[in-house]
Amino acid sequence: MSHNNNNQPLANEDTPVAPTLKEAFWYWLKLGFISFGGPAGQISIMHHDLVEKKRWISEKRFLHALNYCMVLPGPEAQQLATYIGWLMHRTWGGLIAGCLFVLPSLFILIALTYVYLRFGSQPLVAGVMYGIKPAVVAIVLFAAYRIGSRALKNKWLWLISLAAFVAIALFRLPFPLIVLFAALIGYIGGKYSPATFIAGRGHQASEKSYGKAVIDDNTPTPAHAKFNFQHLLKVFVVGIALWILAMILLMLVYGWQATLTQMGWFFTKAALLTFGGAYAVLPYVYQGAVDHYHWLTATQMIDGLALGETTPGPLIMVVAFVGFVGGWTQHVFGVDSLLLSGVVAASVVTFFTFLPSFLFIFLGAPLIESTQNNLKFTAPLTAITAAVVGVILSLALFFAVHVFMPNQSVMHIDWIALALAIVGFMALFKFKVSIIKLILAYSLIGLMLSFI
Repeated sequence: MSHNNNNQPLANEDTPVAPTLKEAFWYWLKLGFISFGGPAGQISIMHHDLVEKKRWISEKRFLHALNYCMVLPGPEAQQLATYIGWLMHRTWGGLIAGCLFVLPSLFILIALTYVYLRFGSQPLVAGVMYGIKPAVVAIVLFAAYRIGSRALKNKWLWLISLAAFVAIALFRLPFPLIVLFAALIGYIGGKYSPATFIAGRGHQASEKSYGKAVIDDNTPTPAHAKFNFQHLLKVFVVGIALWILAMILLMLVYGWQATLTQMGWFFTKAALLTFGGAYAVLPYVYQGAVDHYHWLTATQMIDGLALGETTPGPLIMVVAFVGFVGGWTQHVFGVDSLLLSGVVAASVVTFFTFLPSFLFIFLGAPLIESTQNNLKFTAPLTAITAAVVGVILSLALFFAVHVFMPNQSVMHIDWIALALAIVGFMALFKFKVSIIKLILAYSLIGLMLSFI
């Protein structure tokens, strides 16, 4: 059989040739630059490429991996890429797939953040940012609607969502506490009223077959993917050791209270709390980075989310923006080395945010491969997801206040920004406009308004 160049769809009766690590490397690199559209968009790109076109993995095995990634904290699309890379080419395959999903986004964000901090006060850049902010309010509001329409299936889940909104918006309760309470309610509720806490069915396999795949429905689990307790222990020790070494290094060089050390500690906690995607953890990042550490201002946080939406890769990469701005404003390496301060801080934050993601895959995937049946969402997770909707709604409200009332006064409402946000929400909701198109259109509107 002739070797397939991995770009052309294969005839259904052919068995595709297993890709080499080098071929996989080029695919994962390309994916890192084109993975726009949030987790849903990124997962659909991977499904189209890996299941339908290249047939590296079957639909059933793809969805089996995805269902596992969905119950983990962390960016599910990046974890799915890591999982598939690991399944095909062992640990190196997983590391390459997971890192290349993130690195292009990191480099692009570093460049954009530098331009933003260096030239943000220039009328043209300020105009673009003015246009994008109402779009961000619309996007976050739409995210709350989208997750809510899937998650809030009955009045009890609505109540949990409302309670979470009140807890974070009015009482300023810490995000981890809200997650903990929601999980507890779900755990108890699941025992006494299981039907109330039955979650969405996850991703179910369709009946459609795309022909034989390299890793097919009935392909035996590769030797390296079989569950082995000793290997699991080794992976756990290596992962924890990497984290401890990085933290000790930062502490010895800079001290515990230093900006970089505190960033490492804070973003480790944030990484373990990203149930429900990046929007869910943003209020926690806001509480820490803006309110507690003062690494950046509320306005900069909104601008960071706007930049994060315009770059490929997982939206949680907005943490790199937070790190860069924090390193820059705190003068980590002195006032003469602001760029270096920003780059190093962004890199530190990215390392600590994504290390747990790799650990979860390398630890849990062999166990998941050994089960080969669909994971059921647990009752606590259903309750957490419901609480997350309320938390995201509070984030939308917070952004709205800062964008529509820049002086924090009801007497000074920015009616143009308000109108733009309403139109933006309708564009997403009714006309299914893609986020990237909305951001581009609004940046042009902002640019035109700056000339008026």
